[in-house]
Amino acid sequence: MKRFVISLVAGARPNFMKIAPILRALRATVGAARRSGIDLRISLVHTGQHYDENMSEVFFRELEIPTPDRHLEVGSGSHAEQTARIMVAFEKYILQEKPDWVIVVGDVNSTIGCALPAKKLGVKVAHVEAGLRSFDMSMPEEVNRRLTDAISDLLFVTEESGVRNLRAEGVPTEKIFVVGNVMIDTLLRNQERIGGSDFIPSPAVKAFRERFDRYGVLTLHRPSNVDGRESLTPIWKVLSEIGRRIPILFPVHPRTREKIREFGLREDGITLIDPIGSLDMVYAMKGAALVLTDSGGLQEETTVLGIPCITIRENTERPVTVTMGTNYLAGTDPDRILAAANEILSGNAKKGVVPPLWDGKASERIAAVFLKLLDGEPAGSTAGS
Repeated sequence: MKRFVISLVAGARPNFMKIAPILRALRATVGAARRSGIDLRISLVHTGQHYDENMSEVFFRELEIPTPDRHLEVGSGSHAEQTARIMVAFEKYILQEKPDWVIVVGDVNSTIGCALPAKKLGVKVAHVEAGLRSFDMSMPEEVNRRLTDAISDLLFVTEESGVRNLRAEGVPTEKIFVVGNVMIDTLLRNQERIGGSDFIPSPAVKAFRERFDRYGVLTLHRPSNVDGRESLTPIWKVLSEIGRRIPILFPVHPRTREKIREFGLREDGITLIDPIGSLDMVYAMKGAALVLTDSGGLQEETTVLGIPCITIRENTERPVTVTMGTNYLAGTDPDRILAAANEILSGNAKKGVVPPLWDGKASERIAAVFLKLLDGEPAGSTAGS
């Protein structure tokens, strides 16, 4: 029986949401592979890019992700330091375990940090969430996305803009597969779980929801928004203005909390709590009148949940959330942020629709592609011509 190893990589908090359904779907194919004479082994590697309790371990528990087969424990550092440590550690892993494929997800340092040594050692690379583009090379994530896509052998795409971007960059059509959005696989599973009797929200989120019938949810963490006094102060001022109209729940990133304290910003109308897990976030969002964020994933999740979202960034790599969904790309201009909030809170929020294939089955489509490859069949691109 032929041995075949697929290594699935995660490192940062956004990755965990994406790998959980992929891991389940791949492991569900082990029996079918065995019937075809293939000993399929799925290995999970955690780089340790996010490594503390609130940023990592709670997500593994909630998302029912098993203990990783290998933990690289790279920790924090500058982009160069962290990426270099990931590359060195993952190269050693590849030389020891000799995987046939490496699957990377998203656009964090672990994504490119594992894709590069894999490719240089002759291991094939698959990128989940490929083709997304903000066209802003000042964003570290954009650099990671473009480099990873350029060296990947399979590119799994969430929306049609991803296909257009990859084709414009010269990626052959036969490498591109439109499979849907694995983040939504996790969202829909979590939505079912919070509706069950076993779910108990955290005390902080439960107390906030019991106190307020109508509220907003905020996430804000991008260095370009929070690290400088001149950038964070005007954003915080308009958020506080919105907060005086509707209370806002803010699960705050440790770095952002420190900057709020350092700059002496008052918490008018905004309730700061520690970072929360994925189930708590879905629970909080489902009851919200609006979400304000500079995150990528929340733009997608709010579109599926039908909740108005104001994105505090000048660009988005997820344009379908604006063109089809509930997302307002407001930028960092306080007037635009306030105008979007006023439109939503006055009852005139735009009505979005769920993009194609965002149906909770993206991971199954990815697993089906790999099963065809194992059987020696052409996988058959779904990107069109």
